[in-house]
Amino acid sequence: MNSTDQQFNFVGQSQTIFPIIEFWWLYLIFITAILGLIAVDLYYLRRGARPNLKNALIYTVGWVSLALIFNVILYYLALWRFTAAPHLATELGLTPIEAARRVALEYLTGYIIEESLSVDNVFVFVVILNYFAVPPVYQHRVLLYGILGAIVFRGIFIALGSVVMKYHVVMILFGALLILTGAKLCFSSYEKINPEKNLAIKWLRRFVRIDPHYHKDYFFVRLNGVLHATPMLVALVALEVTDLIFAFDSVPAIFAITKEPFVVFSSNIFAILGLRALYFVLAGALHLLHLLKYGLSIILIFIGLKMVALDHLYGGKMPIEYSLSFVVLMLGLFTTLSLIFPKKKRQAPNG
Repeated sequence: MNSTDQQFNFVGQSQTIFPIIEFWWLYLIFITAILGLIAVDLYYLRRGARPNLKNALIYTVGWVSLALIFNVILYYLALWRFTAAPHLATELGLTPIEAARRVALEYLTGYIIEESLSVDNVFVFVVILNYFAVPPVYQHRVLLYGILGAIVFRGIFIALGSVVMKYHVVMILFGALLILTGAKLCFSSYEKINPEKNLAIKWLRRFVRIDPHYHKDYFFVRLNGVLHATPMLVALVALEVTDLIFAFDSVPAIFAITKEPFVVFSSNIFAILGLRALYFVLAGALHLLHLLKYGLSIILIFIGLKMVALDHLYGGKMPIEYSLSFVVLMLGLFTTLSLIFPKKKRQAPNG
């Protein structure tokens, strides 16, 4: 193996810890558990459960707790794997316990990054759902199906990323993209987002009959014998396309932390699963976090620099503790600044 290939495999290893061909059962168990959690969510949704702030807070704490519990499970899985195959830890110059700890920290860092970027998703989701005037009582259904689609698309992105992100030139390109995206985020305005300019929405309006009225929470309705889409479907398509755009940033960002596909996939999925509850927690309080986007911008630029240059300064892999500390520091700093310096309310014009 040449130095370039070694540098861009999982923390310098020649193979992943949990190759899917050998550990297909691990992926199957994880996906089955996730589908079970989604099924429970759908069950309560069909029984008429409506999210309010209290329920959303409980759900958010629940999803975060599950993600952290899984982090512990992953540590012991990695420890079992490194103990059974000590050469994987030896390639890192670590003991099995140290290697397992690194895997757990990489998952935690990736989860925090994905969860923080999910806040940016929420900003845009609020704009989209308000733009299409989706009634609050129906927003949970649009978000739930949007998350189901996001899980599928993220899985595809991660599968592709596990193949291409091991190459040096791809890492450099995506690192540069993250730097540009982070810089652009500093100057972006959510108020100027216009979903109607989305190409997918234009295509949908061109080829599908759309009734301008909501018909309960249906995505399609038959009027005079003709099938029409409702604004619910238009909003759903806008959410899915938005998540695809975010995936171009979030998936490379976590591959900058770890090259282990199972760690990338699991941390992504847990962050996505908590997105619906997070929306109802933050939707009415986004003005309180008006400076957080600058923290997210700095995090994206940092991750991009890590991919382009910083890893090289540390012999191919910046210590995961540094990345985790920096991400937590930026999130805490700009959240605190947002609360200390609240956004000024616009004064209504006189007269």
